[in-house]
Amino acid sequence: MSSETSKLPVGRLSRFSSLARVGLRTGASLLLAREAEFAAKHAAEVLGRLRGLAAKVGQMASYIDGFIPEAHREHFEVALRGLRASAPRSAPEAVIRVIEDELDAPIGELYSEFEVEPFASASIGQVHRARLNDGRAVAVKVQHPGIERAIEADLDNGAVFERLVSVFGPRALDSKRLYAELSQRIREELDYRLEAERQAQFARIHSGDESIRIPAVIPERSARRVLTSELMHGHTLEWAAEQSAALRAQFAAVLWRYVYRGNLVGGVFNADPHPGNYLFGEDGSIAFLDYGCVQPIGSDRLRDARKLHLAARLGDEQSFRQRCVKILGTRGGSYEAAAVAHSRMSMEPLFSSPFRITREFVSDMLKNVLALKSELFSADKSFTSIPEGLLFMNRLHFGFYSVLARLDACVDYRAVEEQFCRAAAIPELVA
Repeated sequence: MSSETSKLPVGRLSRFSSLARVGLRTGASLLLAREAEFAAKHAAEVLGRLRGLAAKVGQMASYIDGFIPEAHREHFEVALRGLRASAPRSAPEAVIRVIEDELDAPIGELYSEFEVEPFASASIGQVHRARLNDGRAVAVKVQHPGIERAIEADLDNGAVFERLVSVFGPRALDSKRLYAELSQRIREELDYRLEAERQAQFARIHSGDESIRIPAVIPERSARRVLTSELMHGHTLEWAAEQSAALRAQFAAVLWRYVYRGNLVGGVFNADPHPGNYLFGEDGSIAFLDYGCVQPIGSDRLRDARKLHLAARLGDEQSFRQRCVKILGTRGGSYEAAAVAHSRMSMEPLFSSPFRITREFVSDMLKNVLALKSELFSADKSFTSIPEGLLFMNRLHFGFYSVLARLDACVDYRAVEEQFCRAAAIPELVA
């Protein structure tokens, strides 16, 4: 996919029509194997040009097993991997204008060196190498000009579908509340000041763990649309997946500590776990980037989540089920049975530790979630909506587990989790 600068479509109708054309062309091409490669390249090109929410969908499709039909997975993974690594870029003069407007100074005064060619570009912003006046190498993340209008157009388009769902779907779905929660998280990603706070919060949570590298924020060079951080180095997930079994297992253990120490000890989770946010070191460490989509966990739910994980580590099926029911707010019937079964499957790495998370395992998890859709209209009317604050949990699980599946390592996840739980000395986390 071309990395040349392109004008960002911001109009609601133009973005809607572009997405519609992608859907029609891709759907038709999937019927013909010989056209699948063309459809994949076309989808990646259009989604990248749209950026915003559209690009996020493409990024997720590039690494979540089961998202794309198995027969065409290879074509789509290759094409969409480029979208994950580098979306089309905004013009240098427009980017510099954003930086100078946000930081209220000429670019030459803000940085002793600034590379106008970005080394990474994603759905909301792009990243430039630079150097501070004191010599420190930094990464400067700048929002694509016009991205806020584009995302609002996407959210307006999404609201149309939400209203259709509310008319034809069951009232228990509570689609309006779910869409409001989705919209809030997405809008939060536009405020880099909030992201800077969260990045610093994660650094405090993992302080002292040398295997987890979180870039330091440079507050005096950060604002609402500009975020300057310590420049981090490392390899891609594709590189990591080709390393020795021992190093892959070390990476998997670090990932588990990062996610679940954040959840269970820190009370937050980063709901944007796509591989482009991880940089793998030859020493087994990982640098974790991007803190735009972070979900805090309320105190009551956090207490239950801690006890849920403890039950899984102890192999206590009855206690695990009780905690599931409480967290999910189910009320019996076929939906509760299906929802608990899915939650139980997601914790199989703890129940059956040591465990190897495979691509087939992640694909089966996704099939379970898709099967839950049939419970919307179950005969016993037992369906209950996703509780507030849990909308992004499946996104975390699928993205995180898909990364672990690429590493293809057998790891004692129970021992990994037990170690940081005991170190935290929180009563609900230890037996």
